[in-house]
Amino acid sequence: MTFNLDAINQKYGQNPQQLIAWALGLGKPAICTTNFRPYEAVMLHMLIQVKPDIPVIWMDSGYNTEATYRFADEVTKRLNLNLKIYLPRRSRAHREALEGAVPALDDPRHAAFTEEVKLEPFARALQETAPQVWFTALRASDTAERGQMQPVSINPDGLIKVAPLLHWSSRDMYEYLTAHQLPDNVDYYDPTKGEEKRECGLHLSH
Repeated sequence: MTFNLDAINQKYGQNPQQLIAWALGLGKPAICTTNFRPYEAVMLHMLIQVKPDIPVIWMDSGYNTEATYRFADEVTKRLNLNLKIYLPRRSRAHREALEGAVPALDDPRHAAFTEEVKLEPFARALQETAPQVWFTALRASDTAERGQMQPVSINPDGLIKVAPLLHWSSRDMYEYLTAHQLPDNVDYYDPTKGEEKRECGLHLSH
C-alpha cells in the first residue's frame, strides 16, 4: 500500500480523530507509546474509541514521579488500556548502587543512561510487537525538532509514525480533557531530557 504523505498531512493533519481513523484504517499492526506526561490521556482516549485493544507501550525508566505512577495506574484502569510496560535491564536501585544518581546533561555518561533506560527498552518493544504504525503524542510546541515534524512521516525502517496531536495547543488539550472528564498528570519529570525543551533521544533515533 502506498500513499502520498503530503496529501495525507494536508487532509488530516489538523484533525486528530480523522488522522487516527485513517492510520488504523490501513489495517497494519499498530502501537501507541506513552510516557504518562501531562495531557497524555487525550490521545489514549482518542485511540481507544477506534481500537480499544491497541498495545500501549510505556518505557518506565524507574525514575518517574509518584504522581506519574498514580496517573498511569488511574488512566490504565479508567480506559482499560492494553498496557505493556518495558523496563530497563537493570533496576534503578541496581544502576544507582554502581553508578550513582542520574548523570547531568553535560556528563559524557548521560547518553549511556538514556540508552539504558529508554532507547534499549523501546528497541525491545519494537522487536517484540513488530508494529508498522506508531502513534505518538508529540506536539510541535514541545521542542524545536518537533516543530519541524509532520503529523505523518515514515521512518528509515519503514515504520509509519503518526502524531495526531502535533498541531494542537495546550488549550485544545485542556478542553478535550475537560469535555471528556479525563484525569491529568500534574507532576512529570523525564530524567533523559533534563530540560523541558530538550529532546530525550527517542524521536531523534526513530
